[in-house]
Amino acid sequence: MLDMKFLRENPDVVKDNIKKKFQDEKLPLVDEVIELDKQYRAAKVRGDELRAQRKAKSKLIGGMMAKGDKDGAEAVKAEVNAMGDELAALEVSEDELQKKIREIMLVIPNIIDASVPIGKDDSENVEIERFGDPVVPDFEVPYHVDIMENLCGIDLDSARKTSGNGFYYLSGDIARLHSSILSYARDFMIGRGFTYFIPPFMIRSEVVTGVMSFAEMEGMMYKIEGEDLYLIGTSEHSMIGKFIDTILPEESLPQKLTSYSPCFRKEVGAHGIEERGVYRIHQFEKQEMIVVCKPEESMEYFDVLWKNTVDFFRTLDIPVRTLECCSGDLADLKVKSLDVEAWSPRQQKYFEVGSCSNLGDAQARRLGIRVKDADGKKYFAHTLNNTVVAPPRMLIAFLENNLNEDGSIRIPVALRPYMGGQEVITKK
Repeated sequence: MLDMKFLRENPDVVKDNIKKKFQDEKLPLVDEVIELDKQYRAAKVRGDELRAQRKAKSKLIGGMMAKGDKDGAEAVKAEVNAMGDELAALEVSEDELQKKIREIMLVIPNIIDASVPIGKDDSENVEIERFGDPVVPDFEVPYHVDIMENLCGIDLDSARKTSGNGFYYLSGDIARLHSSILSYARDFMIGRGFTYFIPPFMIRSEVVTGVMSFAEMEGMMYKIEGEDLYLIGTSEHSMIGKFIDTILPEESLPQKLTSYSPCFRKEVGAHGIEERGVYRIHQFEKQEMIVVCKPEESMEYFDVLWKNTVDFFRTLDIPVRTLECCSGDLADLKVKSLDVEAWSPRQQKYFEVGSCSNLGDAQARRLGIRVKDADGKKYFAHTLNNTVVAPPRMLIAFLENNLNEDGSIRIPVALRPYMGGQEVITKK
């Protein structure tokens, strides 16, 4: 959410930013919210005037009564009462205007960083760098579900009966591999100076609207019927929500956190053939990283975060690349975003396994996350997040890149301690 003062003083900048995000339908909102803000500030000024006048006149009544000027006192009382009626109407108007202003400000997109490439959608994202050599083996790589079924590691049919499409049972060494990757990711991030958390898996609506846009919320979140609670789509939601309405001492920054959680998503929309299996699912687990920092440090930590994911995947012998998200592919709260994509030998292309985002002060402004410096000055923090790893989608890249011709799976050295020393997964 933008600062109203900034929007008021820079309407053309805000409109130009909306155009860069190809959301021209939102352009009229800028002038509308400026007019509402003008009305709100005028109501505030008039309200302050009335309160001062009412206070002054109220003091006169006692003196007039003491002097026996009963008629004069009654006349002043009538004036005070009239002011009270006007003030009450103004307060109602202020509340309504404030609500309308917030509703509009929540849908006006954040100002993107100058380095973000301009483009309509993800087809115009820009490749930045590749890490590791993408290899296509000289034998056929089966579909990831077939690989797992050959190792007795997945049961989609039973999951459809219990839960429907988009769910799964993992078993045996594949289930252990799934858990081992998460445990390794936890320790990997702790080793990089991040504090480990397990957060709440449900959050209130005020947190949901604080961490994401309405469009994202509608397409992702599951609501608990009859309660003001939503299942989280990522632990970033509850981890950023942890700081709601707090004032952080500047010396406590940066806050570097890594969190585990199950994640629940609607995944609305049609899915291609390669998105069956465990690519787009309603329930998965994830290790996340979150940073809360000073504004001047957020771009530095943006680079730290995405490099962590690249390094993690490379320790598991998975080639990856980074993509700069273009303006039209950025969610409204994001200042800058970069996707990490893993190589799929079967598809002979990269696919997304993580997304690193700098949200500037948008989440902090919505949730009231402020920082207090040594002089007592308060300002909004910057927040960032990035995926460390999200199995079972990540298992697709892992299995394909570590597949042997006989259908067995190599276990990279870094993961072997978490697999009880096992070096290869074979069919039992």
